[in-house]
Amino acid sequence: EVQLVESGGGLVQPGGSLRLSCVASGFNFSSYYMSWFRQAPGKELEWVSSMSAALAHTYYHDSVKGRFTISRDNAKNTLYLQLDSLKTEDTAIYYCARDYRNPNAPRGQGTQVTVAA
Repeated sequence: EVQLVESGGGLVQPGGSLRLSCVASGFNFSSYYMSWFRQAPGKELEWVSSMSAALAHTYYHDSVKGRFTISRDNAKNTLYLQLDSLKTEDTAIYYCARDYRNPNAPRGQGTQVTVAA
């Protein structure tokens, strides 16, 4: 059974930083693309970033390019998302998901990120 458990969210002021983590189990983590999605209140699920299995390729939504950094540690079955220069519009529940930009892929329960003064 695929399990994805996110952590690291919280309340942060505009301009601040957070590091999200996602621990995966139930599948061969090192063989899969992994992605982050987010969903803001009243809005649809939005793709944020993806990373290839072999660490060679990263992809970002234009709205987070240059501010967020995706990474992974295949030895620890863990996916990360470093969030820097946070803006109020980054407020959302952040989910990690298996596969590349697939909103229907298995994902975790999410971690809340709130950016407010």
